[in-house]
Amino acid sequence: MDPARLLDLCRAAGLKIATAESCTGGMVGAALTDIAGSSDVYERGFITYSNAAKIAMLGVSPATLEAHGAVSEAVAREMADGALARSEADLAVSITGIAGPGGSEHKPEGRVCFGLARAGTTQVETVDFGALGRAGVRAAARDHALALLAGASSA
Repeated sequence: MDPARLLDLCRAAGLKIATAESCTGGMVGAALTDIAGSSDVYERGFITYSNAAKIAMLGVSPATLEAHGAVSEAVAREMADGALARSEADLAVSITGIAGPGGSEHKPEGRVCFGLARAGTTQVETVDFGALGRAGVRAAARDHALALLAGASSA
């Protein structure tokens, strides 16, 4: 999804966006703020790379992190919900994953969990992008998050 097109869709729908990023380290926010005038749509971003940041900035439960690990749909849900609750946004997307190198049998490189929150509803999904290398996984996750926001902005 072209970030300029996403911003246009959100403007037309009167929506503001917040992001909660872990493995992408702010790449979604950067893609949006690369576009002049994006401040009328992009409300704020949270870069919560550590578990402590997820807890402090987004209200992710330590119990959820303990039970499921940072790369999980449960944590992605709490990240998206936290970003929505702690912003003036109408839509919030979250990203948490294993960019690599490495991973494990249960959480391989390229596995990324996403959350998409809108007042009253949050959806989550996991995408296995595969071992694309760190830069490839991060770029794929950024692009997927932008597409999720676009789909929600036109719904």
